[in-house]
Amino acid sequence: MEKILIVDDSRLHATQLRDILKDEYEVTIAHTAQDGICRASAENYSLILLDVVMPGMDGFTLLKILQEEIITQSVPVIIITSLSNAEDEQRGFILGAVDYITKPFNPLVVKARVNTHIKLYNYRKQVEYQSLTDQLTGIANRRQYEQTSIMKWKEAARLQVPFSVCMLDIDRFKIYNDTFGHPAGDKVIAAVAKTVSSYLGRNTDFFARYGGEEFVACLLGDDAEKAFSYLKTIRQAVEDLHIPHNPSVAEWVTVSIGGVTVVPLVGSSYDASLKMADAMLYEAKETGRNRVVWTDENQNQLREK
Repeated sequence: MEKILIVDDSRLHATQLRDILKDEYEVTIAHTAQDGICRASAENYSLILLDVVMPGMDGFTLLKILQEEIITQSVPVIIITSLSNAEDEQRGFILGAVDYITKPFNPLVVKARVNTHIKLYNYRKQVEYQSLTDQLTGIANRRQYEQTSIMKWKEAARLQVPFSVCMLDIDRFKIYNDTFGHPAGDKVIAAVAKTVSSYLGRNTDFFARYGGEEFVACLLGDDAEKAFSYLKTIRQAVEDLHIPHNPSVAEWVTVSIGGVTVVPLVGSSYDASLKMADAMLYEAKETGRNRVVWTDENQNQLREK
């Protein structure tokens, strides 16, 4: 059931709205702007109904805050007010409201507008999901990676916790494609993605397809030795799939992994760490493949095999 948040200091009006919508939606009420901010940040709502005239912080100020916060800026907001002049409507739309509903409430109008904006919100979410998801593997695509990696880098810098980035590449993939064909190659890419993502499912992990047979992962909180050990387990899990390769080059499909762990400084560049991870991947390939090569910010290397 879709969730709706009503922010209105009037218990009477908030109750009226809840009674109109409660049969179709899960409705939460906040009677102050501050409570509204807390609830909107803590739960996933599909729509916020926001009163304009409230003591202390008014609805326009709250709307501005909601539009500035990453967690809430995509949630549609309908302004609820007894004000009906054009200036107030214009101000609400400029600040990011998607619609207006005036008091006293007409239940048919309320339901119609709420239903419309929730449908639009869900459609927009679906389109956004598709644009950020790799269609072959179902994991994050390069576009989502480019957005999320920087966000996680900044978070690690703010919290001063270790940040790891690693590149993962399927070994001798061109030979596999030439031997078994591209449809079989696509199945291998999907199988590797599924196996790796099953290990990188923590809230602090992020895993994406970088391009072709190459993947990228970001981890927060693990020191270099722990990250290195964890990726060794993942490398072994791929080998244990026992997907037959061209016997002239390898018995099974395997992956090589290169990574780096640093504690980012505020304002520092993520690109240098990504280049270092790519260099570690190159070294893993050059020294025999099917292995993990890792380094920390002091250039101390950890090598498998």
